[in-house]
Amino acid sequence: MFYKFMRLLFLSLLLAACNHTQETTLANGLHVIVKEDHRSPVVVSQIWYKVGSQDEPKGLTGISHALEHMMFKGTAKHGPNEFSRIIAENGGRENAFTNYDYTAYFQMLEKSRLPIAFELEADRMQNLTLAEPEFRKEIKVVMEERRLRTDDQPEAQVQEKFMTEAYRVHPYRHPVIGWMPDLESMTDQEVRDWYHRWYTPSNATLVVVGDVQPTDVFALAQKYFGSIPSRPVVRTAEAVEPKQDAERQLHVSLPAEVPYLLLGYHAPVHASAGRDGVAEWEPYALSILAGVLDGGQASRFERELVRDKKIASSIDVDYSAVSRSPNLLLIDATPTKGHSATELEQAIRAQIARVRDQPVSPDELKRVKAQVVASNVYSHDSVFYQAMQIGSMVSDGLDWHLLDDYVQRLNAVTAEQVQAVARKYLVDTNLTVGVLDPLPMKPGQRRPAPPVGGGDVR
Repeated sequence: MFYKFMRLLFLSLLLAACNHTQETTLANGLHVIVKEDHRSPVVVSQIWYKVGSQDEPKGLTGISHALEHMMFKGTAKHGPNEFSRIIAENGGRENAFTNYDYTAYFQMLEKSRLPIAFELEADRMQNLTLAEPEFRKEIKVVMEERRLRTDDQPEAQVQEKFMTEAYRVHPYRHPVIGWMPDLESMTDQEVRDWYHRWYTPSNATLVVVGDVQPTDVFALAQKYFGSIPSRPVVRTAEAVEPKQDAERQLHVSLPAEVPYLLLGYHAPVHASAGRDGVAEWEPYALSILAGVLDGGQASRFERELVRDKKIASSIDVDYSAVSRSPNLLLIDATPTKGHSATELEQAIRAQIARVRDQPVSPDELKRVKAQVVASNVYSHDSVFYQAMQIGSMVSDGLDWHLLDDYVQRLNAVTAEQVQAVARKYLVDTNLTVGVLDPLPMKPGQRRPAPPVGGGDVR
Protein backbone atom coordinates (compact mmCIF):
# COMPACT_ATOMS: atom_id res chain seq x y z
CA MET A 1 0.00 0.00 0.00
CA PHE A 2 2.86 2.40 0.84
CA TYR A 3 4.45 1.97 -2.58
CA LYS A 4 1.09 2.40 -4.30
CA PHE A 5 0.52 5.58 -2.33
CA MET A 6 3.98 6.94 -3.21
CA ARG A 7 3.40 6.14 -6.87
CA LEU A 8 0.11 8.04 -6.80
CA LEU A 9 1.72 10.97 -5.02
CA PHE A 10 4.52 11.04 -7.61
CA LEU A 11 1.98 10.95 -10.44
CA SER A 12 0.08 13.80 -8.85
CA LEU A 13 3.22 15.90 -8.53
CA LEU A 14 4.25 15.03 -12.10
CA LEU A 15 0.89 16.13 -13.46
CA ALA A 16 1.09 19.34 -11.48
CA ALA A 17 4.55 20.01 -12.88
CA CYS A 18 3.63 19.24 -16.49
CA ASN A 19 0.24 20.93 -16.66
CA HIS A 20 0.60 24.71 -16.52
CA THR A 21 -2.40 26.84 -15.69
CA GLN A 22 -2.75 30.52 -16.54
CA GLU A 23 -5.62 32.99 -16.24
CA THR A 24 -6.68 36.42 -17.36
CA THR A 25 -9.75 38.63 -17.14
CA LEU A 26 -11.08 40.46 -20.20
CA ALA A 27 -12.09 44.11 -19.99
CA ASN A 28 -15.77 43.11 -19.86
CA GLY A 29 -15.14 40.94 -16.80
CA LEU A 30 -15.02 37.48 -18.38
CA HIS A 31 -12.64 35.32 -16.34
CA VAL A 32 -10.59 32.97 -18.55
CA ILE A 33 -8.58 30.05 -17.13
CA VAL A 34 -6.46 27.80 -19.35
CA LYS A 35 -4.73 24.59 -18.28
CA GLU A 36 -2.29 22.87 -20.63
CA ASP A 37 -2.49 19.11 -21.03
CA HIS A 38 -0.57 17.95 -24.11
CA ARG A 39 -1.10 14.20 -23.79
CA SER A 40 -3.62 14.09 -26.66
CA PRO A 41 -4.77 16.59 -29.33
CA VAL A 42 -8.12 17.35 -27.68
CA VAL A 43 -9.56 20.29 -25.82
CA VAL A 44 -12.51 20.82 -23.51
CA SER A 45 -14.16 24.22 -23.31
CA GLN A 46 -16.54 25.03 -20.47
CA ILE A 47 -18.42 28.25 -19.77
CA TRP A 48 -19.65 28.57 -16.17
CA TYR A 49 -22.32 31.05 -15.10
CA LYS A 50 -22.52 31.82 -11.39
CA VAL A 51 -26.24 31.21 -11.10
CA GLY A 52 -28.04 28.10 -9.95
CA SER A 53 -31.17 27.03 -8.20
CA GLN A 54 -30.14 28.62 -4.90
CA ASP A 55 -30.45 32.03 -6.58
CA GLU A 56 -34.08 31.44 -7.53
CA PRO A 57 -36.86 33.24 -5.62
CA LYS A 58 -39.89 31.45 -4.32
CA GLY A 59 -42.31 30.80 -7.18
CA LEU A 60 -39.56 30.60 -9.82
CA THR A 61 -37.86 27.36 -8.82
CA GLY A 62 -36.39 25.51 -11.80
CA ILE A 63 -35.89 28.60 -13.94
CA SER A 64 -32.08 28.20 -14.13
CA HIS A 65 -32.50 24.66 -15.44
CA ALA A 66 -35.26 25.75 -17.84
CA LEU A 67 -32.95 28.44 -19.23
CA GLU A 68 -30.22 25.83 -19.67
CA HIS A 69 -32.59 23.93 -21.98
CA MET A 70 -33.47 27.10 -23.90
CA MET A 71 -29.80 27.87 -24.54
CA PHE A 72 -29.94 25.20 -27.25
CA LYS A 73 -33.06 26.63 -28.90
CA GLY A 74 -31.56 29.21 -31.16
CA THR A 75 -30.22 32.69 -31.75
CA ALA A 76 -30.80 35.05 -34.67
CA LYS A 77 -27.79 33.45 -36.38
CA HIS A 78 -28.30 29.79 -35.48
CA GLY A 79 -31.71 28.13 -35.33
CA PRO A 80 -33.01 25.64 -32.75
CA ASN A 81 -30.65 22.71 -32.11
CA GLU A 82 -28.11 24.09 -34.61
CA PHE A 83 -25.54 24.40 -31.84
CA SER A 84 -25.56 20.65 -31.16
CA ARG A 85 -25.57 19.81 -34.88
CA ILE A 86 -22.52 21.97 -35.62
CA ILE A 87 -20.53 20.54 -32.72
CA ALA A 88 -21.40 16.97 -33.81
CA GLU A 89 -20.43 17.68 -37.42
CA ASN A 90 -17.02 18.76 -36.15
CA GLY A 91 -16.51 15.50 -34.29
CA GLY A 92 -17.27 16.88 -30.85
CA ARG A 93 -19.75 16.35 -28.10
CA GLU A 94 -21.49 18.87 -25.91
CA ASN A 95 -24.00 19.20 -23.13
CA ALA A 96 -24.85 21.31 -20.11
CA PHE A 97 -25.70 20.93 -16.45
CA THR A 98 -27.34 22.96 -13.70
CA ASN A 99 -26.97 22.53 -9.97
CA TYR A 100 -27.64 24.51 -6.82
CA ASP A 101 -24.70 26.88 -7.36
CA TYR A 102 -24.07 27.29 -11.11
CA THR A 103 -25.01 26.48 -14.68
CA ALA A 104 -22.33 25.27 -17.11
CA TYR A 105 -22.01 24.38 -20.79
CA PHE A 106 -19.25 22.30 -22.33
CA GLN A 107 -17.80 21.06 -25.60
CA MET A 108 -15.09 18.45 -26.20
CA LEU A 109 -13.36 18.76 -29.57
CA GLU A 110 -10.19 18.19 -31.53
CA LYS A 111 -8.01 21.14 -30.57
CA SER A 112 -8.19 22.94 -33.94
CA ARG A 113 -11.99 23.18 -33.57
CA LEU A 114 -11.87 25.33 -30.42
CA PRO A 115 -12.79 28.55 -32.30
CA ILE A 116 -16.08 26.93 -33.33
CA ALA A 117 -17.05 26.36 -29.70
CA PHE A 118 -16.07 29.93 -28.79
CA GLU A 119 -18.07 31.44 -31.67
CA LEU A 120 -21.19 29.48 -30.73
CA GLU A 121 -20.94 30.19 -26.99
CA ALA A 122 -20.30 33.90 -27.53
CA ASP A 123 -23.32 34.07 -29.82
CA ARG A 124 -25.73 32.54 -27.34
CA MET A 125 -24.28 34.48 -24.41
CA GLN A 126 -25.77 37.66 -25.92
CA ASN A 127 -28.19 36.76 -28.71
CA LEU A 128 -30.51 34.04 -27.39
CA THR A 129 -33.89 34.19 -29.13
CA LEU A 130 -36.09 32.62 -26.44
CA ALA A 131 -39.04 32.35 -28.80
CA GLU A 132 -42.33 31.72 -27.02
CA PRO A 133 -43.33 28.64 -29.14
CA GLU A 134 -39.94 27.01 -28.48
CA PHE A 135 -40.27 27.75 -24.76
CA ARG A 136 -43.74 26.21 -24.58
CA LYS A 137 -42.43 23.01 -26.18
CA GLU A 138 -39.28 22.87 -24.05
CA ILE A 139 -40.96 23.50 -20.71
CA LYS A 140 -43.07 20.41 -21.40
CA VAL A 141 -39.81 18.48 -21.89
CA VAL A 142 -38.61 19.76 -18.50
CA MET A 143 -41.88 18.75 -16.81
CA GLU A 144 -41.63 15.27 -18.33
CA GLU A 145 -38.03 15.07 -17.11
CA ARG A 146 -39.26 15.89 -13.62
CA ARG A 147 -41.93 13.18 -13.83
CA LEU A 148 -39.41 10.57 -14.97
CA ARG A 149 -36.62 11.48 -12.56
CA THR A 150 -38.63 12.32 -9.44
CA ASP A 151 -42.37 11.72 -9.52
CA ASP A 152 -42.00 8.14 -10.81
CA GLN A 153 -39.03 7.27 -8.54
CA PRO A 154 -39.82 6.51 -4.87
CA GLU A 155 -36.25 7.16 -3.66
CA ALA A 156 -36.13 10.47 -5.52
CA GLN A 157 -39.37 11.54 -3.88
CA VAL A 158 -37.90 10.73 -0.46
CA GLN A 159 -34.76 12.70 -1.32
CA GLU A 160 -36.83 15.71 -2.37
CA LYS A 161 -38.94 15.68 0.80
CA PHE A 162 -35.82 15.03 2.86
CA MET A 163 -34.21 18.26 1.62
CA THR A 164 -37.25 20.30 2.65
CA GLU A 165 -36.89 18.82 6.14
CA ALA A 166 -33.10 19.19 6.42
CA TYR A 167 -33.22 22.81 5.23
CA ARG A 168 -35.86 25.13 6.66
CA VAL A 169 -34.62 28.44 5.18
CA HIS A 170 -31.81 27.95 2.67
CA PRO A 171 -32.89 27.43 -0.98
CA TYR A 172 -30.99 24.14 -1.09
CA ARG A 173 -34.37 22.88 0.13
CA HIS A 174 -35.81 23.37 -3.38
CA PRO A 175 -35.11 20.87 -6.18
CA VAL A 176 -32.83 22.01 -8.99
CA ILE A 177 -35.42 20.98 -11.56
CA GLY A 178 -38.06 23.01 -9.72
CA TRP A 179 -41.45 22.33 -8.20
CA MET A 180 -44.08 21.29 -10.73
CA PRO A 181 -46.50 24.21 -10.03
CA ASP A 182 -43.66 26.66 -10.73
CA LEU A 183 -42.82 24.92 -14.01
CA GLU A 184 -46.48 24.94 -15.04
CA SER A 185 -46.83 28.69 -14.42
CA MET A 186 -43.42 29.76 -15.79
CA THR A 187 -43.45 32.16 -18.78
CA ASP A 188 -41.01 32.85 -21.57
CA GLN A 189 -40.71 36.46 -20.34
CA GLU A 190 -39.59 35.27 -16.90
CA VAL A 191 -36.92 33.11 -18.52
CA ARG A 192 -35.91 36.02 -20.75
CA ASP A 193 -35.52 38.27 -17.70
CA TRP A 194 -33.48 35.60 -15.93
CA TYR A 195 -31.19 35.32 -18.96
CA HIS A 196 -30.59 39.07 -19.13
CA ARG A 197 -29.99 39.26 -15.40
CA TRP A 198 -27.35 36.54 -15.10
CA TYR A 199 -25.84 35.74 -18.51
CA THR A 200 -23.20 38.41 -18.82
CA PRO A 201 -19.39 38.19 -19.13
CA SER A 202 -18.79 39.54 -15.63
CA ASN A 203 -20.79 36.62 -14.19
CA ALA A 204 -19.04 33.93 -16.24
CA THR A 205 -15.84 31.91 -16.21
CA LEU A 206 -14.41 30.30 -19.34
CA VAL A 207 -12.31 27.22 -18.56
CA VAL A 208 -10.24 25.54 -21.28
CA VAL A 209 -8.14 22.41 -20.68
CA GLY A 210 -6.22 20.46 -23.30
CA ASP A 211 -3.54 20.56 -25.96
CA VAL A 212 -3.45 24.35 -26.24
CA GLN A 213 -1.22 27.35 -25.56
CA PRO A 214 -2.71 29.83 -23.06
CA THR A 215 -1.74 32.89 -25.10
CA ASP A 216 -3.55 31.48 -28.15
CA VAL A 217 -6.68 30.78 -26.08
CA PHE A 218 -6.61 34.25 -24.54
CA ALA A 219 -6.45 35.76 -28.03
CA LEU A 220 -9.39 33.64 -29.18
CA ALA A 221 -11.37 34.60 -26.09
CA GLN A 222 -10.75 38.27 -26.81
CA LYS A 223 -11.77 37.81 -30.45
CA TYR A 224 -15.09 36.10 -29.74
CA PHE A 225 -16.09 37.31 -26.27
CA GLY A 226 -14.23 40.60 -25.86
CA SER A 227 -16.82 42.79 -27.58
CA ILE A 228 -19.78 41.47 -25.57
CA PRO A 229 -21.04 44.28 -23.33
CA SER A 230 -21.17 43.52 -19.63
CA ARG A 231 -23.98 44.29 -17.23
CA PRO A 232 -23.74 44.59 -13.44
CA VAL A 233 -25.05 41.56 -11.58
CA VAL A 234 -27.14 42.28 -8.51
CA ARG A 235 -27.27 39.37 -6.08
CA THR A 236 -29.67 39.01 -3.22
CA ALA A 237 -28.24 38.35 0.24
CA GLU A 238 -27.40 34.68 0.76
CA ALA A 239 -29.89 32.92 3.00
CA VAL A 240 -28.32 31.52 6.17
CA GLU A 241 -29.68 28.23 7.45
CA PRO A 242 -30.28 28.42 11.23
CA LYS A 243 -28.32 25.97 13.34
CA GLN A 244 -30.27 22.75 13.80
CA ASP A 245 -30.89 21.96 17.47
CA ALA A 246 -32.85 18.70 17.37
CA GLU A 247 -33.00 15.54 15.29
CA ARG A 248 -35.54 15.59 12.47
CA GLN A 249 -37.30 12.59 11.01
CA LEU A 250 -39.69 11.98 8.16
CA HIS A 251 -41.39 8.87 6.82
CA VAL A 252 -42.73 8.65 3.28
CA SER A 253 -45.12 5.84 2.34
CA LEU A 254 -45.13 4.98 -1.37
CA PRO A 255 -45.60 1.88 -3.53
CA ALA A 256 -42.11 0.42 -3.70
CA GLU A 257 -40.28 -2.89 -3.71
CA VAL A 258 -37.87 -2.26 -0.82
CA PRO A 259 -37.35 0.25 2.00
CA TYR A 260 -34.89 3.09 1.60
CA LEU A 261 -32.99 5.10 4.21
CA LEU A 262 -31.39 8.54 4.06
CA LEU A 263 -29.38 10.23 6.83
CA GLY A 264 -27.91 13.72 6.52
CA TYR A 265 -25.66 15.78 8.78
CA HIS A 266 -25.13 19.50 8.14
CA ALA A 267 -21.45 19.99 7.33
CA PRO A 268 -19.14 22.90 6.47
CA VAL A 269 -17.33 23.29 3.15
CA HIS A 270 -14.22 25.14 2.01
CA ALA A 271 -16.25 28.32 1.59
CA SER A 272 -17.20 28.07 5.28
CA ALA A 273 -13.60 28.21 6.53
CA GLY A 274 -13.00 31.09 8.89
CA ARG A 275 -16.70 31.62 9.59
CA ASP A 276 -18.82 30.44 12.52
CA GLY A 277 -15.90 28.66 14.14
CA VAL A 278 -15.08 26.48 11.11
CA ALA A 279 -11.37 25.70 10.88
CA GLU A 280 -9.66 25.51 7.49
CA TRP A 281 -8.76 21.85 7.99
CA GLU A 282 -12.28 20.66 8.80
CA PRO A 283 -13.52 20.05 5.21
CA TYR A 284 -10.38 18.00 4.53
CA ALA A 285 -10.99 15.96 7.67
CA LEU A 286 -14.62 15.43 6.66
CA SER A 287 -13.45 14.14 3.27
CA ILE A 288 -11.22 11.60 5.03
CA LEU A 289 -14.06 10.72 7.43
CA ALA A 290 -16.34 10.01 4.46
CA GLY A 291 -13.62 7.69 3.13
CA VAL A 292 -13.40 5.85 6.45
CA LEU A 293 -17.10 5.08 6.28
CA ASP A 294 -17.41 4.50 2.54
CA GLY A 295 -14.12 4.39 0.68
CA GLY A 296 -14.03 1.20 -1.34
CA GLN A 297 -14.30 -2.49 -0.49
CA ALA A 298 -12.27 -2.12 2.72
CA SER A 299 -14.36 0.72 4.14
CA ARG A 300 -16.33 0.17 7.33
CA PHE A 301 -19.81 0.32 5.80
CA GLU A 302 -18.96 -2.03 2.94
CA ARG A 303 -16.94 -4.46 5.04
CA GLU A 304 -19.12 -4.64 8.13
CA LEU A 305 -22.68 -3.82 7.06
CA VAL A 306 -22.74 -5.17 3.50
CA ARG A 307 -20.38 -8.16 3.57
CA ASP A 308 -20.12 -9.30 7.21
CA LYS A 309 -23.55 -8.60 8.72
CA LYS A 310 -25.32 -8.57 5.34
CA ILE A 311 -27.78 -6.04 6.69
CA ALA A 312 -27.37 -3.59 3.78
CA SER A 313 -27.58 -4.41 0.09
CA SER A 314 -26.12 -0.99 -0.73
CA ILE A 315 -24.82 1.95 1.28
CA ASP A 316 -23.14 5.13 0.11
CA VAL A 317 -21.71 8.30 1.65
CA ASP A 318 -21.81 11.56 -0.29
CA TYR A 319 -19.91 14.64 0.86
CA SER A 320 -18.43 17.42 -1.23
CA ALA A 321 -16.33 20.17 0.32
CA VAL A 322 -16.85 22.35 -2.77
CA SER A 323 -20.11 24.28 -2.73
CA ARG A 324 -21.16 27.89 -2.30
CA SER A 325 -23.00 27.23 0.97
CA PRO A 326 -22.64 24.62 3.73
CA ASN A 327 -24.18 21.34 2.64
CA LEU A 328 -24.75 17.83 3.97
CA LEU A 329 -22.79 14.68 4.60
CA LEU A 330 -25.35 12.19 3.27
CA ILE A 331 -25.68 8.46 3.88
CA ASP A 332 -28.19 6.57 1.75
CA ALA A 333 -28.79 2.86 2.15
CA THR A 334 -31.08 -0.02 1.25
CA PRO A 335 -31.53 -2.95 3.66
CA THR A 336 -31.25 -6.52 2.47
CA LYS A 337 -34.32 -8.74 2.28
CA GLY A 338 -35.36 -9.76 5.76
CA HIS A 339 -33.96 -6.65 7.41
CA SER A 340 -35.81 -3.42 8.08
CA ALA A 341 -34.81 0.20 7.60
CA THR A 342 -34.90 0.55 11.39
CA GLU A 343 -32.34 -2.23 11.83
CA LEU A 344 -30.10 -0.68 9.22
CA GLU A 345 -30.43 2.78 10.74
CA GLN A 346 -29.38 1.41 14.15
CA ALA A 347 -26.38 -0.31 12.59
CA ILE A 348 -25.33 2.92 10.82
CA ARG A 349 -25.74 4.90 14.02
CA ALA A 350 -23.51 2.38 15.80
CA GLN A 351 -20.81 2.88 13.17
CA ILE A 352 -21.11 6.67 13.54
CA ALA A 353 -20.80 6.37 17.34
CA ARG A 354 -17.70 4.26 16.92
CA VAL A 355 -15.94 6.82 14.72
CA ARG A 356 -16.85 9.52 17.25
CA ASP A 357 -15.60 7.52 20.23
CA GLN A 358 -12.49 5.83 18.86
CA PRO A 359 -9.69 7.40 16.79
CA VAL A 360 -9.00 5.86 13.40
CA SER A 361 -5.99 3.55 13.53
CA PRO A 362 -2.77 4.60 11.74
CA ASP A 363 -3.09 1.77 9.21
CA GLU A 364 -6.70 2.60 8.39
CA LEU A 365 -5.94 6.29 8.10
CA LYS A 366 -3.07 5.55 5.70
CA ARG A 367 -5.32 3.31 3.57
CA VAL A 368 -8.15 5.84 3.42
CA LYS A 369 -5.79 8.67 2.51
CA ALA A 370 -4.36 6.57 -0.31
CA GLN A 371 -7.91 5.86 -1.55
CA VAL A 372 -8.98 9.51 -1.45
CA VAL A 373 -5.73 10.69 -3.03
CA ALA A 374 -6.03 8.03 -5.75
CA SER A 375 -9.50 9.26 -6.65
CA ASN A 376 -8.17 12.79 -6.98
CA VAL A 377 -5.10 11.78 -8.98
CA TYR A 378 -6.99 9.55 -11.39
CA SER A 379 -9.42 12.40 -12.11
CA HIS A 380 -6.45 14.14 -13.77
CA ASP A 381 -6.53 11.51 -16.51
CA SER A 382 -9.54 13.33 -17.95
CA VAL A 383 -9.26 16.82 -19.39
CA PHE A 384 -12.99 17.14 -18.78
CA TYR A 385 -12.74 16.54 -15.04
CA GLN A 386 -9.69 18.77 -14.74
CA ALA A 387 -11.85 21.56 -16.16
CA MET A 388 -14.71 20.54 -13.88
CA GLN A 389 -12.52 20.88 -10.81
CA ILE A 390 -11.39 24.37 -11.79
CA GLY A 391 -14.81 25.57 -12.90
CA SER A 392 -16.67 24.36 -9.84
CA MET A 393 -14.09 25.88 -7.50
CA VAL A 394 -14.26 29.31 -9.13
CA SER A 395 -18.04 29.25 -9.50
CA ASP A 396 -18.38 28.52 -5.79
CA GLY A 397 -16.25 31.52 -4.92
CA LEU A 398 -13.03 29.63 -4.22
CA ASP A 399 -9.50 30.14 -5.45
CA TRP A 400 -8.66 27.39 -7.93
CA HIS A 401 -5.10 27.41 -6.56
CA LEU A 402 -6.49 25.34 -3.66
CA LEU A 403 -6.18 22.42 -6.08
CA ASP A 404 -2.40 22.80 -6.07
CA ASP A 405 -1.98 21.60 -2.50
CA TYR A 406 -5.14 19.53 -2.16
CA VAL A 407 -3.23 16.24 -1.82
CA GLN A 408 -0.82 17.68 0.73
CA ARG A 409 -3.69 19.02 2.84
CA LEU A 410 -5.45 15.67 2.78
CA ASN A 411 -2.27 13.94 3.86
CA ALA A 412 -1.88 16.40 6.73
CA VAL A 413 -5.19 15.31 8.30
CA THR A 414 -4.67 13.48 11.60
CA ALA A 415 -6.73 10.78 13.31
CA GLU A 416 -7.53 13.32 16.02
CA GLN A 417 -8.95 15.73 13.44
CA VAL A 418 -11.11 13.00 11.90
CA GLN A 419 -12.49 12.19 15.34
CA ALA A 420 -12.96 15.91 16.08
CA VAL A 421 -15.18 16.57 13.04
CA ALA A 422 -17.16 13.38 13.78
CA ARG A 423 -17.80 14.61 17.31
CA LYS A 424 -18.65 18.10 16.12
CA TYR A 425 -20.93 17.35 13.16
CA LEU A 426 -22.04 13.69 13.26
CA VAL A 427 -24.33 14.19 16.24
CA ASP A 428 -28.05 13.55 16.61
CA THR A 429 -28.98 17.21 17.06
CA ASN A 430 -27.47 17.86 13.61
CA LEU A 431 -29.15 14.88 11.94
CA THR A 432 -32.11 14.47 9.60
CA VAL A 433 -33.41 10.96 8.85
CA GLY A 434 -35.68 10.07 5.94
CA VAL A 435 -37.30 6.66 5.49
CA LEU A 436 -39.22 5.18 2.59
CA ASP A 437 -41.88 2.83 3.96
CA PRO A 438 -42.92 0.61 1.03
CA LEU A 439 -46.57 0.19 0.23
CA PRO A 440 -47.80 -2.81 -1.77
CA MET A 441 -47.40 -2.39 -5.50
CA LYS A 442 -50.33 -3.11 -7.79
CA PRO A 443 -50.40 -6.60 -9.33
CA GLY A 444 -48.22 -6.58 -12.39
CA GLN A 445 -46.89 -3.12 -11.58
CA ARG A 446 -43.20 -2.75 -12.36
CA ARG A 447 -40.97 -0.04 -11.10
CA PRO A 448 -40.10 2.40 -13.93
CA ALA A 449 -36.47 2.37 -14.93
CA PRO A 450 -34.63 5.51 -13.83
CA PRO A 451 -33.45 7.66 -16.72
CA VAL A 452 -29.80 7.62 -17.68
CA GLY A 453 -27.66 10.55 -16.58
CA GLY A 454 -27.74 13.06 -13.77
CA GLY A 455 -30.92 14.78 -12.74
CA ASP A 456 -29.59 18.20 -13.67
CA VAL A 457 -28.32 17.43 -17.17
CA ARG A 458 -30.14 18.52 -20.29
